[in-house]
Amino acid sequence: MIDFDAYFRRIAYTGPRVPSLDALTTICAAHTATIAFENMDALLGRAPLLAPAALQAKLVDQRRGGYCYEQNALLRLVLLELGMRVTSLAARVVWMAPPDAPLRARSHMLLQVALPALPHESFIADVGFGGHLLGAPLRFVPDLVQRTPGGTERIVQDGETFALEAELPAGWTRVYCFTLDPHTPVDYEPLNWFTATHPGSIFRHNLRVERLAPSGRATLLNDKLTLRPADGTARTQRIESADELAEVIDTIFDLALPVSPGALFDRIPKGLETAYLPQTG
Repeated sequence: MIDFDAYFRRIAYTGPRVPSLDALTTICAAHTATIAFENMDALLGRAPLLAPAALQAKLVDQRRGGYCYEQNALLRLVLLELGMRVTSLAARVVWMAPPDAPLRARSHMLLQVALPALPHESFIADVGFGGHLLGAPLRFVPDLVQRTPGGTERIVQDGETFALEAELPAGWTRVYCFTLDPHTPVDYEPLNWFTATHPGSIFRHNLRVERLAPSGRATLLNDKLTLRPADGTARTQRIESADELAEVIDTIFDLALPVSPGALFDRIPKGLETAYLPQTG
């Protein structure tokens, strides 16, 4: 099970352990600032384990991060412990996909959260989307433009399907689409296995690490490090050695490595501006 005291120490949360909007907001922000998104296991050919004991060991005790199935599964257990009502959902990722891209399978976990004091509202909580970490829950109100630590977002509705969109310089960009069909933990096991092991999965071929803190957003895509302070001015640099990769992952993302720096550095594509997309036929 989860050692909740250890989790709250890990994210430096000292607030009330109550089912309130303030607690939900503060925990989401503290989580994304502390437990970075990372897919090192999938890149190394390992499917992460999703049992509570495995989440505790990796994300809390071993100073590791994880991807959506791990991050949001851990957050779900924490919010349930505080007395919030949580429904687990699954989304189709369309982030940065071309308009004519084929339909993708559901491959992302997110949470719908309800609070006792706000019986007529619910919120979308998601601390596990690498590429656009939110850092705050979103009111589940279609077309409501909302500012979060990660940017400006909205949820739009088309029948029974909802979509999260982010405002970028080029305009509103769709992140993922989802329905309100509830999922249980066992439903994510095949999704996790597919995402971590399928030859066409982007996480099998690219390293992505991301941390969203009050000071700004830090993103590592393979050997490309991007630091975007809160004022929005981005700075990028290339990681040129295994030792430099280890230092960046330790000091900027506060993560431990599961293998030697050289073993990880050898697996990542070099010199690309965007993620490597495998050709599977």
